[in-house]
Amino acid sequence: MAPEPLAALLNRPLAVGGRRIANRLVLAPMTFLGHVAFRQLVAEQGGCGLLWTEMCSSRSIPRENPRVSAVFRWRESELSTLVCQLFGSDPAVMADAARRVEAEGFFGVDINFGCSVGAICKRDCGAALLKDPLRAERIVAAVRRAVRIPLFVKYRTGWTDDPAPAVALAERFQDAGADALVFHPRVAPDRRSRPPRWSYICLVKRAVSIPVFGNGNVFAAEDCLRMLTQTGCDGVALGRIAVARPWIFADWTGGMTPEPDIDRETALRLAALLEQHFDPDRALRRYKKFATYFSSNFRFGHTLFSRLKNAANMADVRRTLDSFFSADPERNRRPNLNFLP
Repeated sequence: MAPEPLAALLNRPLAVGGRRIANRLVLAPMTFLGHVAFRQLVAEQGGCGLLWTEMCSSRSIPRENPRVSAVFRWRESELSTLVCQLFGSDPAVMADAARRVEAEGFFGVDINFGCSVGAICKRDCGAALLKDPLRAERIVAAVRRAVRIPLFVKYRTGWTDDPAPAVALAERFQDAGADALVFHPRVAPDRRSRPPRWSYICLVKRAVSIPVFGNGNVFAAEDCLRMLTQTGCDGVALGRIAVARPWIFADWTGGMTPEPDIDRETALRLAALLEQHFDPDRALRRYKKFATYFSSNFRFGHTLFSRLKNAANMADVRRTLDSFFSADPERNRRPNLNFLP
């Protein structure tokens, strides 16, 4: 159970773009991890203020079929707390995609200026747009003109370790119509080789009047409390720790005290949900992505990860979990960062 001061800070409602979220602990946008099955798992355990979809291509969204799409897919019951994450480089195309998102009934739309994966940046999308502040601003403004739902912008420090451009971008995004920022204070080329600069979150927060969600290296309740109190951010977006421990939202907001076997039950439940929402191949691939993060919870997590990585099907996954947990594995208080890419 999280310390009382943390639950009190997190359980304050927050207004974003004229709408209200119940608490200030949200799921960070994550590709291949924030899929419909994982979001259902988080929702069942409770405590999460907002959920994000996987990253969706703005060029595909206007004609995308949710019944067959792997990423533009949702449950009707989650739409009131679901933000659709878009990437793209053309303001008009992004605006068209946002209109479809609004028409489907999502809580909000998110513009991704944070993904630094080469395949995305080579298309002048994601974090590549931080090199072109004017175009990034035009994208935000175009989406703002297109929709009335809350507009979020997820972004990084930039391409150099200097907070000044990040602060200037925050002001640009606010002026262009963004309702909230999700800020990850790392430079775009950095694949987590250095710790995030939480002090930059403080600078961004001081520069704007819209809500700012901090993101980066929050692995324990005391980390979350420190980020809130030291940076003054309005909320916290959980990424890797949420995948490793999907019950973390309910735990830190005080909604539940995790049972001793919560990890086993969670791992099995995700397997069932993946089979419910995806075909066998997609279900297995997504479970193996989850396994990397989930294995960080155990002292000998490499054993679990190796077995799950080599599973031939979901039946193998269940047998592996049953065998691993029957030996009562030793848990880590904090996740093993070697398993959190």
